[in-house]
Amino acid sequence: MERPLPGEVPVALEFDGVTWAVMMATPEDLADYARGFAIGEGLISPDAPPLSVDVARIDDGWIVRAHLPGSNAGTMAERVRRRIGDSSCGLCGMDTLAEVARPLPPVAVPMQPEPAAIFRAGGMLRDHQPIGRATGAAHAAAICTMDGAIACVREDVGRHNAFDKAIGAWTAAGAAPGGAAPHFAMLSARCSFELVEKAVRGGLSALVTISAPTSMAVERARDAGLPLFVLARGDSVLELT
Repeated sequence: MERPLPGEVPVALEFDGVTWAVMMATPEDLADYARGFAIGEGLISPDAPPLSVDVARIDDGWIVRAHLPGSNAGTMAERVRRRIGDSSCGLCGMDTLAEVARPLPPVAVPMQPEPAAIFRAGGMLRDHQPIGRATGAAHAAAICTMDGAIACVREDVGRHNAFDKAIGAWTAAGAAPGGAAPHFAMLSARCSFELVEKAVRGGLSALVTISAPTSMAVERARDAGLPLFVLARGDSVLELT
């Protein structure tokens, strides 16, 4: 029996000529990945204009070079570091524990999707997972309208990577994060605090995950005012308040 395997390769992310991180990722939608990663790191806001991104394959992996709009010299100087890790957990290279607990901005437009909208999105999600269906080994992140329609989906072997890619694609398409058209995210993953932070920084109005949350994820969501729904199934979901 033959079964395709998902791609997993080293991806070096460079912003304005500075190597920010080397991550293990699926080599699809890497321009979206760079944008979403930059948003999650606080290098740009979700309503920033499209980035200039160059993607190149080399012998040892992939290099993604992105140029940030405007002047981000202060942020880069403050947080520049070299990160070598195997996931996008957001912790690799953190200088201090205080950095981990840095306050999140409050969610601009927190909204609670109706259960029917969550069930609708969940029911359609697998149709948008070509890598997952073929391999059974990829995470998916979907950005959904508040009535449960799926706006975009991205996949990756890493759940954080998939979410970065989805946020990058959604915001690059000119969406209005947290504004006139609020959206929620649905993730095929456990809800960890890093995913909560990506949702908040990405301008989403709520977060839904298939699996259970961690304690820190719940605390961070409450602090930021992010509606959080977990253990989403076809006919049930748990809202955490």
